[in-house]
Amino acid sequence: MSISVCIVEDHKRLREGLVQLIENSEGYTVCAVFPNANNIVKNLRNCLPDIVLLDIQMPGINGIEALGLIRKEFPDLKIIIQTVFEDEDKIFAAICAGASGYILKNTPPQKYLEAIAEAHAGGAPITGNIAAKVLTIFRQNNPTPNTENFKLSDREKEILDCLVKGLSYKMIADKCNISYDTVRFHMKNIYSKLHVNSMTEAVAKAIQNKLT
Repeated sequence: MSISVCIVEDHKRLREGLVQLIENSEGYTVCAVFPNANNIVKNLRNCLPDIVLLDIQMPGINGIEALGLIRKEFPDLKIIIQTVFEDEDKIFAAICAGASGYILKNTPPQKYLEAIAEAHAGGAPITGNIAAKVLTIFRQNNPTPNTENFKLSDREKEILDCLVKGLSYKMIADKCNISYDTVRFHMKNIYSKLHVNSMTEAVAKAIQNKLT
């Protein structure tokens, strides 16, 4: 079954390029394309995608505002922010608003597809340089650790540490010598113990509470 993708992008050339890339790749399909997010909730109700590729900088409702609207209506929908910016404030705002991943628009086509697949599988695609900025952001914004005991196992702490370092689920599986499905199993437990719903929230909490 194909992964259905909704593209919300105001740049016509990039929008058309993404449509071509996704439609011509086995296992992926474009269910809807929009040049802005002005009617985002209504539009998503009509197409019900698996993944939303959401531009962060658009006229009218921008990507951060759209994220907030989408999260209220579709709390479990996977949303990948795509942008030309590596601005720390925008990254922080996107993560706080509930982004599932954060990808730069100059990312190679194959990496775009891998990011979509990873998000669909429950991962949180994020490029290495962005991951480094996420670490900086949360260390700056969360300097005081919480004393709560989350009762993570040694393996869960190991996997959480890999996440903090920006590793993907596949990379974690290789590093820890376990299967991809086992990583997903541990991640579900980690989310439950940390009381979070996304990788970015898990990373934030790990840094805030010095869990790794």
